Amino acid sequence: MQPRPPQHKSGYFRIGLLLGAAFVAGLAAGPVSGLLERQFGFPVGIQQAYAEDGSRADTYRLLALFGDVFERIRADYVDPVKDKEVIENAINGMLTGLDPHSSYMNSNAFRDMQVQTKGEFGGLGIEVTQENGFIKVVSPIDDTPAARAGVKPGDLITALDGKTVQGLTLNEAVEKMRGKPSSHITLTIKREGVDKPLDLSMNREVIKIQVVRQRMEGEDVGYIRLSQFTEQADASIKKAMQTLKTQAGPRLRAVVLDLRNNPGGLLDQAVSVSSDFIDRGEVVSTRARRPDDSQRWDAKGGDVTGGLPLVVLINGGSASSSEIVAGALQDHRRAVLLGTRSFGKGSVQTVMPLPGNSAMRLTTARYYTPSGRSIQGLGITPDVPVAESRTEVQHFGPEREADLNRVLTNSGGTPQNALPPRTDLPDIVKQIPDKPPEGFPAFDAAKPSETDFQLQQALVVARAMANQKRAAN
Repeated sequence: MQPRPPQHKSGYFRIGLLLGAAFVAGLAAGPVSGLLERQFGFPVGIQQAYAEDGSRADTYRLLALFGDVFERIRADYVDPVKDKEVIENAINGMLTGLDPHSSYMNSNAFRDMQVQTKGEFGGLGIEVTQENGFIKVVSPIDDTPAARAGVKPGDLITALDGKTVQGLTLNEAVEKMRGKPSSHITLTIKREGVDKPLDLSMNREVIKIQVVRQRMEGEDVGYIRLSQFTEQADASIKKAMQTLKTQAGPRLRAVVLDLRNNPGGLLDQAVSVSSDFIDRGEVVSTRARRPDDSQRWDAKGGDVTGGLPLVVLINGGSASSSEIVAGALQDHRRAVLLGTRSFGKGSVQTVMPLPGNSAMRLTTARYYTPSGRSIQGLGITPDVPVAESRTEVQHFGPEREADLNRVLTNSGGTPQNALPPRTDLPDIVKQIPDKPPEGFPAFDAAKPSETDFQLQQALVVARAMANQKRAAN
């Protein structure tokens, strides 16, 4: 089980801030109001603590207010509470109040995150986020208990083994969905277009994510699906490409890279995967609060396809690292993007370890495509728009980054229309329909080539690009 928002973590950890450690230690040592009174020489309490921001004294009063509330909870809450839980909840509230992607991880959640980024963890195999008190499925991971049980992107998990998830934090819900391999769990699902809740039962497994799958579509086009940006993403792409070359030999004329419903992952892997298709030039840059903390990453060189035409599939579930790759390939005119607008998560989260083996995930920068575009709240617009189905699916709540509460603004980038119109698209693109025809069959995972309309159109474009390249040579 893996909590999200489609994650975009930096490839390194920072040491926890000393101020944070001192603050937590102060709370654990004794009442904050008394501590501040002894240290700064003025009495503080709830009535005295209300003040507008703007001075150090105001900050101390507000911290004292926090301490007094903590004391009242310890003394007067209807049931005894553990100091550790109250403080951790307060820290998490402080972080989640900033934006949808900053959060606190206790020691268990931090350990789980470190395991997940390695691509192996215990649970159900499902990417989730929190929405309106429920747990929303971003995407089930291929060939996992959740995927086999029929969990779908957009499902709302309302109960676990008959107990509501309302009142649980995202991490608490995720911990309940974890467990020993072979142990049983039932998810109660609310799904679009289905009147009654669905109960989906499954057994937990040790999830070893096969982040890349590949196959030949016909004799001439290789298909690669990347489901997550774990530590194995780059190496798996290279291996998949070599497998396709071995299978097809000189008949291989184009490649389709499928990033649909890929929620993201590690930043360094996004850079490496982009470099697998780009010989040189910028992949992505980040701009932080302090200019000195801004960074730029360039392609490492070595197009593993040998310059074959490339089509990239994206949709509303393509987020974060997926958008970095799609944006870089689009800006460099290395690939044609086909599908629907991506999620729009253009922020970077840094994981900072804290005392007690816990950590905080803090939004520290926005990222920008090579042309300087910020996709925060906007997403990547495909070159060839093609919908998955004829009818637009109605959603219970937020569908993309811009729909979330406390979302970061889009700022500092070049205008979205700064890129000149593409002149390298094959003529057949003008004939590609933007949605399936009447009577097109529903998607069947067992027959993707026959029922995946977006993939069918991607193959048409890929073969046209191959023909165009051969004619140019």
